[in-house]
Amino acid sequence: MVLEIKRLLSKGEYIGKISFEFIPQKEELLIPLCSFDGAVSFDGEYEIFDDDEVELRFEITYKLKGQCSYCLADAEKVIKFSSEVLFVTNKGDIDNYYYDGVRLDLSKAIGDALLFSQPDVLLCESCANAK
Repeated sequence: MVLEIKRLLSKGEYIGKISFEFIPQKEELLIPLCSFDGAVSFDGEYEIFDDDEVELRFEITYKLKGQCSYCLADAEKVIKFSSEVLFVTNKGDIDNYYYDGVRLDLSKAIGDALLFSQPDVLLCESCANAK
């Protein structure tokens, strides 16, 4: 997903909402014996500041399905993960995401959120309750 920042600025849309779904790649899954069950849902809000920095607040939601990491029984879990990131036009700013001031590609921030949101293990109800 790409935000056309210059086009949004020309239309005076400094604040807005974004929602979409996408199918994640198998390589983005870190837990063995699991898979993504359906699409990842993305819901977010952006704000463009006077210095062309863009703040993005979003939540991703998806379902993991597979075998329990402990007992190998069937297991599934719905994951909800919220994040707030800043996109800047200064390449030297290593604490935030860089964009060229014209087009903002969300894929790196979304990919990072997908990786950070995954649990270490997927547990069935019995194993989760026994913890």
